[in-house]
Order: sequence, then C-alpha cells, then structure tokens
Amino acid sequence: MASSRNEQLIQLVRNLGVIRPRDLATHGIAREHIIRLCEKGDLQRVGRGLYTLAGAPMDENQSLREVCKRVPSGVVCLLSALRFHGLTTQAPHEIWLGIPSKAKAPKPAYPPLRIFRFSDQAFRSGVDRHRLAGVEVPVTNPARTVVDCFRFRNKVGLDVALEALRDCLGKKRATPDGLDKIAAQFRMANVMRPYLEALA
Repeated sequence: MASSRNEQLIQLVRNLGVIRPRDLATHGIAREHIIRLCEKGDLQRVGRGLYTLAGAPMDENQSLREVCKRVPSGVVCLLSALRFHGLTTQAPHEIWLGIPSKAKAPKPAYPPLRIFRFSDQAFRSGVDRHRLAGVEVPVTNPARTVVDCFRFRNKVGLDVALEALRDCLGKKRATPDGLDKIAAQFRMANVMRPYLEALA
C-alpha cells in the first residue's frame, strides 16, 4: 500500500513540477510519504514546504515556479517579467511580484520577493498564464510589463524602461498602437508617447 502511495506521489510531482504537503490532501496521500521519499532520495526539498523530484533539472524559471506555488495569488511583474520575456539584460536577485492591493504580503524566506500592490483592475489586466513544468505561472504580458516599467520608473529606472520599450518593439512583442492603448489604460500615454514616436 505504501509503495503504491509513493508511486502515486512521484507521479503527482511529475505532473505538478513542484509540490507542497497541503497539495496531497485532495489525493488521499499522507504527508509522511514526502519524508519517506526524501529519505530514499526520490524527492528533494527546494524551499520551505516545497518539493520536486530529485535530480530534476533546475532552470532559470525554477524560482518563478516556487514563488507561484507558494503565492498562488501573485503575478510575476516588472523586472522579473522582463527577464521572463527576454526584454532586458537585467538579472534581478529578487522575484518581482504583484499582489492585490488588499492582500496580505507574503513572507517566504526564499526566494526573496519584491512586492508591488495593484488595484483589482490593474491586477487582472494584461496577465498571461504560462504552464512551466506543471506549475501555472501568471506573468504580465510584454506590453503591460513595459507600461508598468514606465509607471514604476522611479523603482526600475528610466534606462531600464527605455531598454524594455526598444526590445519590445524590436522583437515585435507588441505594436506601437498596442503599447499606446495599454499606456492610455494605465494613464501613461503622455509619458510614453514621445518615446514611442521616437522609436516607432
């Protein structure tokens, strides 16, 4: 019986990529199976309360998967979203995460987070959901991410926002009209239009 539960758990981790002990309740698997599989070397602990298959390849999106498992209400944004979309040379050491304005701020020990609060409308608009090794990772889309960089240019720096705008247009990840439309939605049209006109 324990053997079949262990196999079921391994298959579940294969499907989900990263698992938390509380994910097991809906599958009728006791938490002690995680400990047994860690002791056997089949699973590895990658963060507090987070487990993956032992020897699973680690890639640059591993931290995003871990954060989105731990903070399912969060949205990857700003520098982390730019990095995800390949629109910056920056390599942030924190995960930049948006949360609803009234949500309690998460406090995971690792990976380190930089939290931004968004209104309900801003939180939902321009967010794409990506499936990465079994984990759903919400990320602001390229156009929304560029607009956010201008909105928070005092945090990311105008040079980073301009680099993101150039890359977004150069790599055809968004059109000038599409960017202008989202900029208007977030009241950034007047700030961004001179740069859009210069680069378009």
